[in-house]
Amino acid sequence: MSETPAVPTAALRARAEIDLGALRANVRALRARAEGAAVMAVVKSDGYGHGAVPCARAALAAGASWLGTATAEEALALRAAGLPGRILCWLWVPGGPWRQAIEADIDVSLSGMWALREVVEAARAAGRPARVQLKADTGLGRNGCQPGEDWAELVGAALRAEAEGLVRVTGVWSHFACADEPGHPSIAAQLTKFREMLAYAEDRGVRPEVRHIANSPATLTLPESHFDLVRTGIALYGVSPSPELGTPADFGLRPVMTLSASLALVKRTPAGHGVSYGHHYVTPGDTTLGLVPVGYADGIPRHASGTGPVLVDGKWRTIAGRVAMDQFVVDLGGDEPPVGSEAVLFGPGDRGEPTAEDWAQACGTIAYEIVTRIGTRVPRVYVDESM
Repeated sequence: MSETPAVPTAALRARAEIDLGALRANVRALRARAEGAAVMAVVKSDGYGHGAVPCARAALAAGASWLGTATAEEALALRAAGLPGRILCWLWVPGGPWRQAIEADIDVSLSGMWALREVVEAARAAGRPARVQLKADTGLGRNGCQPGEDWAELVGAALRAEAEGLVRVTGVWSHFACADEPGHPSIAAQLTKFREMLAYAEDRGVRPEVRHIANSPATLTLPESHFDLVRTGIALYGVSPSPELGTPADFGLRPVMTLSASLALVKRTPAGHGVSYGHHYVTPGDTTLGLVPVGYADGIPRHASGTGPVLVDGKWRTIAGRVAMDQFVVDLGGDEPPVGSEAVLFGPGDRGEPTAEDWAQACGTIAYEIVTRIGTRVPRVYVDESM
């Protein structure tokens, strides 16, 4: 998302209120939990839907030392917005903007020889060394270099490129597969493999500034995984990585986003009245219906049809019938709040409203997806911006 717009004075159809004070407090809580390690604020996917640039600024102000993005475009956008300090970018494809990243002082992740070859050529063209981090596949099976011969080849080639002044190896890292599942056997196995691959690289002369494997769940529950740096994504935004690990409050975190809309219509309907496409909901008796003017084009999951919770007029309501592209309906049970009344889809839960986790449970998904999918048609309104 672009820079924060001025807060509109007119009533909004919908709004995603982003509490930057809560985000800063979350950073401080995460720093305390990972004492001795630096904190990376992961702001990929437009800050998990919260707005990358404002959230990055708030995180740095609260003591985060690094920023993290998936794509090069995300990292370059942070630099274009004037964000200082270290940024790691880890999802590359052949022909990516390596030179632009080098010239913007972005640390780039390498998972294989093809990437090292491309970044070396870009460094030659830029006339300056690239800062690179070597990613080890310790068991996730996505990005990262396989142990054994592949890792030996990548480490050896990176050291030769470093000796030529073309790269500086700033980090060795990996990513957990199941850190949000307490006691999963892969956690210990990945930690062991990471230590082995790290030791191999260091024994051959790699001197990384940072060694890191901990994501949000590992930051919260696995101190033995913290090493020099922890990468906090969903926890930064006050959402628990998994209900099995605990609630945000259990970790001293507070949800940052509150999503709400203004009722566009309230009307009385008789019993037997079909509601929304397909008439999957039919009013069981005389009632009132409220029209909430957001839909799947705004990121409201269609899977929330008939299940999504909404707080209206102090009561939890449930989406009646299907979520449409721009709107959905709630059965108000005879209550008649004024048109324009607030419908709160999710927030911290302080006022009795649902949380993103409640929506995840209703939709059979994870809270990451709920906050991240809220679209750009919903204005972000930033509060507590003072640093």
